[in-house]
This record gives sequence, C-alpha cells and structure tokens, in this order.
Amino acid sequence: MATLEPLLSVQDAHLHFGGIRALSGVSLEVQAGQITAVIGPNGAGKTSLFNAISGFYKPQQGRIVFDGQDISQTRPNVRAAMGLARTFQNVALFRGLTVLDNIKLGGHNRMRANTLQAMAYWGKSRREEMMLREEVEHDVIDFLEIDHIRHQSVASLSYGLQKRVELARALAMRPKILMLDEPVAGMNREETEDMARFILDLQEERGMTILLIEHDMGMVMDISNHVAVLNFGQLIASGSPQAVRSHPDVIEAYLGSRERRATAGPN
Repeated sequence: MATLEPLLSVQDAHLHFGGIRALSGVSLEVQAGQITAVIGPNGAGKTSLFNAISGFYKPQQGRIVFDGQDISQTRPNVRAAMGLARTFQNVALFRGLTVLDNIKLGGHNRMRANTLQAMAYWGKSRREEMMLREEVEHDVIDFLEIDHIRHQSVASLSYGLQKRVELARALAMRPKILMLDEPVAGMNREETEDMARFILDLQEERGMTILLIEHDMGMVMDISNHVAVLNFGQLIASGSPQAVRSHPDVIEAYLGSRERRATAGPN
C-alpha cells in the first residue's frame, strides 16, 4: 500500500552553536491533517527544531522539505508566505495595539497592494483591508470566542487571553501548518482545557495540520496523533501517544519519576 507523502519533512538535521549541539541528526515527518507533538525535557532541542523549520536558524546539515519543496535555504518571511505560521513560547504581541489590529497583522502577508496604494489607503489596498477585517471578525475571532475583547488593548488582557490572541494572529495567515510553541504554558486548568479544545476543533472541523511543543503531558497524550521525543538534541522515540508513553527511553529521559510513581501504586 502506498504511503502518503508528509506535508513537512525534517531530514537528518544537524544544528550546533560552537561546541553546543542543539540538534544531532533529527528526522521528523508531519502528516497533513494530523496533530504532531514534540516533547522532551528542557534543553532537549525542541525550540531549536522549531526555529530551524521556520527559518530563524539554518542547520549545518540536513534538509527541510515543506509541501514538496526544499525550503532549507528559504528566508523566514517566504516560509511564512508559503503557509508556515507559528506562535512563540513567550507571548509576542504588539502591546500598544488592540486585539483586532494584532490579529489583522497576521493576514498582511497575503496582501498584494503596492506601497503607494497602502499608504494612500485607496483602491486595491482598501478593498483588501476590508476583506481581511471581515474574514478576521467572522472566521477567526468568532471561532476563538474573543469577540467581547476585540477592541481592547492586548496589554490589558490576562495571559491566557493573550495566548489566544496570538493563536488568532497565526490563524489569520491561513497556514498550511500551524506551529504552536508551548500553547498552554503558564495557563490555569480552565484556560488549558479551552486551548486544547480550540486546537482539536481546528484539526477536526477544519482539517488543519498542527505541530506543537508542549510540556503538559496530559494534553499531549489526549489530543496528539503522533508524538516525537527529543533528548539532548537527538530523537529518541517517535510514534503514537500510547507507544511513546510506554517507551523505556522516554520514561527515563522525560517522564521519569512521575511515570514511575503513577505505575507504582500506593506505598
């Protein structure tokens, strides 16, 4: 039986900074329409992998293939225009702007008006801006249930809502792959459950492909189709959540005493 070509493929990626090896021969495949999680302890190379995929870092060896094209040497802005959208571990919003304006910035990579039209805000520029606003308000803001804060400054929002706005900005890019770097970090349980629901709905209702880094193991195991585990820059396990959960190298490197306590039962 023929196998489907992955939407994203990282092939034998090596990334080092002087004597520090952030990635050592890492290979990863992301299938279209699935949620793929990358887990591992702090310093395992997860964010370095994301930075290599999005173009902020260029691996010294290996290839990155996206939607059938080798993008190993492609600039970050071009990768974004091709459909790679990401959020960041630390919220990266424009705090002086409103929620709506922050989200609309995510869609400006798709605009085609020239500089003069954009400065004058007429003709094609005005039409594109109005279409973007309508799309953001009806497709993104409503979906993420943030209509009630659309005109507020992001600086006045709780951390959980700021993370939701950052997700909305990434969605405004109409991504082929949505890359989420610790989407529930710092959130309380209710905020975490809301974010997990939104991520699942994006996959199930819209068929979106999602690649995420996350430390919340309960969430990872609940929503992921595929899990890859990094440790010291190396891929030590890859497979279904059930297979990864019971992998001895993963238990030792990442789950550690938490998993041992869970299986040991009462003292």
